[in-house]
Amino acid sequence: MFNIGLLLLYLKKNDTMLQSMTGFGKASARSNGKNIDVEIRSLNSKQLDLGLRLPYIYHYIEAEIRTIVSEALDRGKVDLFVNISGTEGRGKASLNKELAKQYYHQLKELGKVVNEKNVQYLPLLLKMPDLFKSEEVASKEELKTVLSLVTKAAGLVQSFRQKEGNALKKDIESHLKVIENSEIEISKLDGKRIEKLRERLLAKVNELKEHNVDMNRFEQEMIYYIEKLDINEERIRLRTHCNHFREITKENNGGRKLGFIVQEIGREINTIGSKANDADIQKVVIGMKDELEKIKEQLLNIL
Repeated sequence: MFNIGLLLLYLKKNDTMLQSMTGFGKASARSNGKNIDVEIRSLNSKQLDLGLRLPYIYHYIEAEIRTIVSEALDRGKVDLFVNISGTEGRGKASLNKELAKQYYHQLKELGKVVNEKNVQYLPLLLKMPDLFKSEEVASKEELKTVLSLVTKAAGLVQSFRQKEGNALKKDIESHLKVIENSEIEISKLDGKRIEKLRERLLAKVNELKEHNVDMNRFEQEMIYYIEKLDINEERIRLRTHCNHFREITKENNGGRKLGFIVQEIGREINTIGSKANDADIQKVVIGMKDELEKIKEQLLNIL
C-alpha cells in the first residue's frame, strides 16, 4: 500500500550530527471529503515512548505508523495525534445497546455497594469505551494520505530537532571551551605549586641534616610523596576526553556516548582537585565542575 522504505531513506538523509529530542511537526491534507491533521510532539526520554491517538478507522495502519515514527525519531517521549474534521463523506455511528445495558447494571450495582444514591448514570455511560462504533470505512487512498502526513510530520519534527540541536551544540561547546581553558590555567598554577613544594621540602632536608636521618630513605619517601601529588596524567586524560567529546558531537545520535564521556571528564576533574592540594587550583576546579554540570543538563535533551 505504502512505500515506507523510500520515505524513511529520505528522512535519514536529512539527519544532522547533533539533535535535540524536543520537536514539533504538523501536516494536513484533505481526503475523502475530510480534513486530516497529523500532529507530532516530542520531548526527552531515555527510550522511545510512543503514544498514538488515532480515530477508530485508522487503527488498521497503526503498526505502519509506529514503524515510520520509531525509525524516523529513534528516541524520546513522542505523542502523535490524528484528527478528522468536516462532515462530508463521514459514516454513521451505531450505539451498542447491549453493552450500554451491561454498563448501566454494573454502575448501578456499584452504587449500591458504595451506598451512593442520586447518581446520574447517563453522563457516566457516555464515557464508557466501545459504546459507539463507527460504520465508516477508510479508503486505501485515505489511509495512504494518513501515512504520508505521518511521514511529513515526522520530517518536520526532525527539522525542529536539528535546529534545537545546533543551538544546544553551541551552548555545550562554550562550556567545554571554558573547561579546556581552565586546564591550561591549572597547568600554569601547577608549575608554581611544584616550585613551592620543592622549596618546602628542601627546607625540611636542611633541618634534617642536623639529625641522624637516613637520607636515601628520605629521598625515596620524598619522591613517592611528589608522585602522589603529580596531576600531569590527569590533565592529559582530561584534554583527551574533551577532544573525544568534540568528535562525538559530529556523529549521529551520540547523546548516550557523550553522557559516558562527561562522566570520565568529571572523574579527571575531581582527581585533579583532590591530588593538587592547592587552594588556587581548587578554585579553578570548582569552576570546571560548574561548567560540567551545565553540560550534563543540556545532554539530557540530546538524541
